[in-house]
Amino acid sequence: MDFNDTPQEAEFRAAARGWLDSNAERLGPDESPTGMAEGQDREDVIKSSQAWQARKADAGWACITWPKEYGGRGASSIQNVIWNQEEGRSQTPPNVFGIGQGMLGPTIMAHGSEAQKSRYLNPMLRGEEIWCQLFSETAAGSDLAGLQTRAVREGDEWVLNGQKIWTTGAQYCRWGMIVTRSDPAAQKHAGITYFIVDMESSGIEIRPIKQINGGKSFNEVFFNDVRVPHANVVGKVNDGWRGAITTLMNERASIGGGGGSNGFRELMRLARETDWNGRPALQDPYVRQRLADFYIRSKGLQYTGYRTLTALSKGATPGPEASIGKLVGAPLSQELAGFACDLQGQAGSLMEDDSSWQSSYLGAPGIRIAGGTDEILRNIVAERVLGLPPEVRLDKGIAFQDIPSARN
Repeated sequence: MDFNDTPQEAEFRAAARGWLDSNAERLGPDESPTGMAEGQDREDVIKSSQAWQARKADAGWACITWPKEYGGRGASSIQNVIWNQEEGRSQTPPNVFGIGQGMLGPTIMAHGSEAQKSRYLNPMLRGEEIWCQLFSETAAGSDLAGLQTRAVREGDEWVLNGQKIWTTGAQYCRWGMIVTRSDPAAQKHAGITYFIVDMESSGIEIRPIKQINGGKSFNEVFFNDVRVPHANVVGKVNDGWRGAITTLMNERASIGGGGGSNGFRELMRLARETDWNGRPALQDPYVRQRLADFYIRSKGLQYTGYRTLTALSKGATPGPEASIGKLVGAPLSQELAGFACDLQGQAGSLMEDDSSWQSSYLGAPGIRIAGGTDEILRNIVAERVLGLPPEVRLDKGIAFQDIPSARN
């Protein structure tokens, strides 16, 4: 495996780094990128994020993998990885556009009408309009095709009724993409229709979910006789599962990547600065043993992620590394945060404004659910990597309305 850039990749990296150095400050060696920080629902944070996105768009650095006809560069996947690496080394506002630009934009390109592409893609690219994904439901769990939110057509409109949950950013989004049950007499994966929905429509109620770490980025969203124009159907009526799969594939691709430190550098700094019985915790044999274990697992995760980068660099389709990376990386991040709280002693149980480790520890279980639970990812690895037989399914070949769990 060659960890070096090809000449073309090095040239692209130099161009990206040059623009970023002229437009943003570089992070210090112990600083981490902002990412999806809590507080991103504040108006000032959103405005700063939109200003940064517009600056990138004006310079041609926004959504670089999008086709040129939609405002992108038509860049390769490995160029996108390089851009994300370089931008991640700069002090920039939190990214509140990832769901729209990384998951929903590509779905509109693949399945949307020309009118939808013309209306929605450019404001999405520039960050003028923020989008959310309305997929998960309380009764469906990890089985998205078990959704029960109903869509009933009335002339040139559809009337939506139901509930979605775990919707990130719904409280500040202008538009959403929603999958609904439009034909309960069809089989479970059929009879689903995909819509663009105006989040300011009458009948939409958004209730933030207060998380144990104090965050409120997730929401419950209720639809009570919400009217959506027929022109907002993405793809064909009752063929929404095709669009949903496109969105989920892009979600998995956005979660996967080249590995990362999982906070190991910050944990090392904490061990150096924390006093244990009159000396740095880093000098304690037990602490050193735990740190060595974390380091080995973090590097293994990083090099596994490099397999994805190698495939992308060669123009090939990545394998199961994204699922493996999340399955290993999310629990590892939780362990790192828990050990950091242990290093802080009694102070580790306190939550202050700068309690990043405590917030990370309390938020980590949610990361192990988002984008595919540990159990779902194990099933993916078992069935698609190891070739083990899938679980028995009793809901194939029958109408959704005849499935006992789907009855009202």
